[in-house]
Amino acid sequence: MLEQPTLTFGEYTLVYNMLSFAIAAMIFSGVFFVLARDRVAPKYRISLVVSTLVVGIAAYHYLRIFNSWEAAYMITDTGNYIASGKPFNDAYRYIDWLLTVPLLVVELVLVIGLAKDKQSSMLTKLVIASFLMILLGYPGEILMADSMFSMRGLWGLLSTIPFIYIVYVLWGELGTAMNDQSGKVQVLFRNIRLLLLATWGFYPIVYMAPFFGWTGAESEIAIQVGYSIADVLAKAGYGVMIYAIARAKSEAEGYEVGQNAVAA
Repeated sequence: MLEQPTLTFGEYTLVYNMLSFAIAAMIFSGVFFVLARDRVAPKYRISLVVSTLVVGIAAYHYLRIFNSWEAAYMITDTGNYIASGKPFNDAYRYIDWLLTVPLLVVELVLVIGLAKDKQSSMLTKLVIASFLMILLGYPGEILMADSMFSMRGLWGLLSTIPFIYIVYVLWGELGTAMNDQSGKVQVLFRNIRLLLLATWGFYPIVYMAPFFGWTGAESEIAIQVGYSIADVLAKAGYGVMIYAIARAKSEAEGYEVGQNAVAA
């Protein structure tokens, strides 16, 4: 486990506020998904249920991260924050990802609207790849990177293999689905495709922060702030996009809010 660096008041507060922001974003996006459920056709509601689960799980783990961060440091007479003696448990992030990343894959595949047999096969492969990606990335996260050939780099490389597979498959399926849509739905598919690439691509960059020459406090702040931003966009923002697609597809299929329809 990495030694906790001494932080300035501004560095400590930046992470503190970013974690607080992430908690609020997850909680209130979850409230939105629950309230918006009846605004989409019944067959798309399961995607919003999954979105709610994703941000609910994330909110819980961010609360644990927040509490651990608060307990891990104490302020000195000089205004700096030093280690309190209680370790900062960043493993909560990986526990969160182990649960939420497969669910993120599920909610997107569901809203794409594939044939049942293809959907089941794809979900099985992508969920397995998601678990491998998280499990392979964790050992490197807790190791110090002293060179590009460090153990952190090795584990990061191994984790990248399933990562590339997941992004490649989802990018291709979204592209195919986009071509079959028209108007507003096609634009939304294009946008979530770009959001997928931008948010998922941001995680490896944050993971590699120590390789950019950042050490101690710089590395810690970059990792905590970077992961928090990526999580808010990839979970709360992603869920809003899923809702927008489900709503647009519902409208295109003639569904009206309040309509008593039976799920297909």
